[in-house]
Amino acid sequence: MLPRLFHIGTFSLPTYGLLVATGVLIGLWVSVRNSEKQGINAENAWNLGILVVLCGIVGAKILYIINDWDYYTAHPSEIFSIGTLQAGGVFSGGLIGALAAATWYIRRHKMPALGTCDCFAPGLALGHAIGRVGCFAAGCCYGKPTTHFWGVTFKNPLAHAWVGTPLGIPLEPTQLFESAVELANFGVLTWMLQRKKFEGQVFGAYLFLYGVARYFLEFLRDDPGRGSVFGGIMTGTQLISICLVLFGAFIWWWRPAPRALPAQAAR
Repeated sequence: MLPRLFHIGTFSLPTYGLLVATGVLIGLWVSVRNSEKQGINAENAWNLGILVVLCGIVGAKILYIINDWDYYTAHPSEIFSIGTLQAGGVFSGGLIGALAAATWYIRRHKMPALGTCDCFAPGLALGHAIGRVGCFAAGCCYGKPTTHFWGVTFKNPLAHAWVGTPLGIPLEPTQLFESAVELANFGVLTWMLQRKKFEGQVFGAYLFLYGVARYFLEFLRDDPGRGSVFGGIMTGTQLISICLVLFGAFIWWWRPAPRALPAQAAR
């Protein structure tokens, strides 16, 4: 669609990068604001958010490379190529990296673990929704060919050159589907955060809802780096999605007791 907003000489501004950065900033702002309302120190929330973003980017790239390991072992120099760096990575890998970083930071600073995750869940969904629009603009994370009326046809040669997007063929708009799912998740999670009954309720709901949606969206994806497990029965991302659903369901089954908010935050 529009992989590059503009270029002047050797400088260019990729649409994907701009929208992902916008999503990160807006998602962080929402997460910190939610944290303050829940009585969590704003400075700790900002630091946690920045760390989570950085580790999420690394995790997304690592899983992207692992899923296409045969190619990268045959072409190791491509790991640091422009195409790999511009690719969005695998969000599930980013989520795992972000959760690992969050676990370390939260324990180190003695923050309420599930309560903090509750505060960050809506911002994560909103930031992801904006980022997926960037994927659509860049042409990455594209879907399978389709004859449905909602099929989108990419024509920009840059999309093919940068991420291998098929041109001139109607494709499933998987980027927009996922963006819509995450936008809906943001609304549900925001509503739930204001009415939650136990710690982890919002975070568990996010893991469950996103895991289910991503599992089925994988059937429509056709970009490389999908990976496969169990002899090709499912993709690596689908396996991770199942784990997210089970973890989210476990939190709801466990139902930890609610945390008492500081007097100022409870007003």
